[in-house]
Amino acid sequence: MKVIAINGSPRKEGNTASLLKELTSKLEAEGIETETIHIGGKKVHGCTACMTCFEKKNGLCVFDDDGINECITKMKDADGIVIGSPTYFADVNTETKALIDRAGFVSIASGGLFSRKVGAAVIAVRRAGAVHAYDSINHLFGITNMITVGSSYWNLGVGLNPGDVNEDAEGMQTMGNLALNMAWLLKKINSE
Repeated sequence: MKVIAINGSPRKEGNTASLLKELTSKLEAEGIETETIHIGGKKVHGCTACMTCFEKKNGLCVFDDDGINECITKMKDADGIVIGSPTYFADVNTETKALIDRAGFVSIASGGLFSRKVGAAVIAVRRAGAVHAYDSINHLFGITNMITVGSSYWNLGVGLNPGDVNEDAEGMQTMGNLALNMAWLLKKINSE
């Protein structure tokens, strides 16, 4: 079993990365293989609704120069998908939004690439707006027939400067509980 974690933050070692590291280390302790990809801070194309993915049905976006197709391929091949984003004006940042839109279109256009995969959103926030960002990622999971995993609180951590979320005990505990829930569900699904 494998979980792909995608970090949408432009800060490669920022708070989103810290939350994802907590989650993936706990998943690995449960015997789940993980891989983290960092897309934040890179130039990515937003979806243009060109519908080429519906014409080709090849599991790829027409834009092939920014790493999003690599993410889509790894998402397709994984059992679980975690998308992490910082909170920008009460929503996900632009790189994460581009991933959501393009991966969602490609999945639907190609016959449901993400159907019945396990998904979890992870959000870093300074103060407020995290729940809306959390919902934005979960909308991708819902519309692509995925199974969304929750925790003991919304999957978020609070902090401003890189590393601040490590001092958010409840946020870190939430990541640990999320990992346990995700591992449990993946094991149940794969035991059939």
